[in-house]
Amino acid sequence: MQAVEISSFGAPEVLRLAERPVPVAGAGEVLIRVSASGVNRPDVLQRTGNYPVPPGASDIPGLEVAGVIASGDAAAMAAAGLKVGDRVCALVAGGGYAQWCVAPVGQCLPAPEGLDDIAAASLPETFFTVWSNVFDRGRLQAGETLLVQGGTSGIGVTAIQMAKALGARVIATAGSDDKCAACLSLGADHAINYKTQDFVAAVAELTGGQGVNVILDMVAGAYVGREIECLAEDGRLVIIAVQGGVKAEFNAGLVLRRRLTITGSTLRPRPEAFKAAIAASLRAQVWPLLAQGRIKPVIHQVFPAGQAAQAHTLMESNQHIGKLVLSWS
Repeated sequence: MQAVEISSFGAPEVLRLAERPVPVAGAGEVLIRVSASGVNRPDVLQRTGNYPVPPGASDIPGLEVAGVIASGDAAAMAAAGLKVGDRVCALVAGGGYAQWCVAPVGQCLPAPEGLDDIAAASLPETFFTVWSNVFDRGRLQAGETLLVQGGTSGIGVTAIQMAKALGARVIATAGSDDKCAACLSLGADHAINYKTQDFVAAVAELTGGQGVNVILDMVAGAYVGREIECLAEDGRLVIIAVQGGVKAEFNAGLVLRRRLTITGSTLRPRPEAFKAAIAASLRAQVWPLLAQGRIKPVIHQVFPAGQAAQAHTLMESNQHIGKLVLSWS
């Protein structure tokens, strides 16, 4: 099969098409004939040598795919309501940038009704991440307010739509007026241009000084101290990336007085059972919203798989709104 491999750690140009053996599905797994592969920020970190592959995972980058089940563990598929020939999308721990990919049955979801494989491939990584962090860890409830940092990222466009569909109020930050307009078009109640506005002051004004209940943060670093100021009593800050650095200073007194929670997670190394539980929640509570059109994939650009380097260059430029996808057709 053809696959995109990392020839050495470095710039996007180290990504190259190569011939690899077709993987074999083991117990509890399926083999997917891949039509499309999602591109995500962790792929960039892996390419630069800053995101080690978990033990046992493929060294081929790529954390999400869509395609057709070609073979697999019949009993596990039957238990999950899947069979050979079904169109699925799946979250994987690696190996997604390839024409064939093995996935745990529990991390496969039916391709949502009405969506093609390009759209389906854009879903798993961000949907699993947002559900796990905003709703499981962050415990966002209907009627509460969510602040999304980076509202036009793949994570951001998912978080905005999912939170709104499930009854929350959403404030998003973005780096340009055009990106703020995109956040509003996706359903955000308010959008803050962090390059021209102080998001702490803007949040205070928008919430009447009360603050937000949950913050989804992909920046960390100096943002943490400012985000602590934005949280309401019993507020929850959920950190899922550290693009702004790993060290932060914050007012611990505010954490005490407001009874705040600071938490975070990484998804890739978690056990299959943990990810399968997220998949079950998504299938029950979010997949119907996709079928109804209340949540829609946001795809900025589709690249032929051989142009993975160009996709990574665009991702690193931060000029995209939504997801980037590789096509194997």
